[in-house]
Amino acid sequence: MLRMFSELGRRSVKEEYMDDFTSGGEELTEALRHLRRLNRIFGASGPLLRGMNDLWIQSGKPKQLHVMDIGAGSGEINRYLLRWADRREIQIRITLVDMTEEACREARRIFKDEPRVTAIRQNVFQIEKETADMLICSQFLHHFRDEELPDVTCHMLQSSRLGIVISDIHRHWISWSAVWLTAHLISRNRYIRHDGPLSVAKGFQSADWKRLRQALSQRGSYALKYTWKPLFRYSVVISKNEISPPQ
Repeated sequence: MLRMFSELGRRSVKEEYMDDFTSGGEELTEALRHLRRLNRIFGASGPLLRGMNDLWIQSGKPKQLHVMDIGAGSGEINRYLLRWADRREIQIRITLVDMTEEACREARRIFKDEPRVTAIRQNVFQIEKETADMLICSQFLHHFRDEELPDVTCHMLQSSRLGIVISDIHRHWISWSAVWLTAHLISRNRYIRHDGPLSVAKGFQSADWKRLRQALSQRGSYALKYTWKPLFRYSVVISKNEISPPQ
């Protein structure tokens, strides 16, 4: 474990089991259910909703929104987004996007009585220009290596009309320890026990967001603002117009 702590100075390049799209089945479906529990324990919805609210205000508080959740998994986090929209009387439509049929099947089961939410199986790079008002992602960006981040982020920006909101994990020994312990307490699933701690090791620190901001500045007029949120999360808002000043 001490060796792991020493390696957290830079993002891990190891592959998560969930990145292997040739496997899956019932074991992956079980992992998605356990992951929902982990997300509730660590309050995964909070940083995403704060970023969504910030971008919505920056955009003039539109009363109609089409939101695409990229790498949505089973998409349960969007229950909170629906409540957020209801409180503000926003007519919202949410499209959940994931690469696996298991995730889409779980999402359709969870939202079977919610006509505002649909789930599609699609690669992020297949999404066309300005498909939705906002693209959001929670614990999705860390699946990409440093050199891939500008490309995937730019494609998401081009697929949105207003901008994107990212929520991802702060790479830190405390968050790694907490996720390792919780994953081993609540699950025997190999995806959860392996990918949970690894997702922290593949997470971000402040310097990573600054490098991404610099890379994006060379590709277009984008304003990236990031803030640290409990529990060891980053909320990142990237607008397509320079509304927010740089940090």
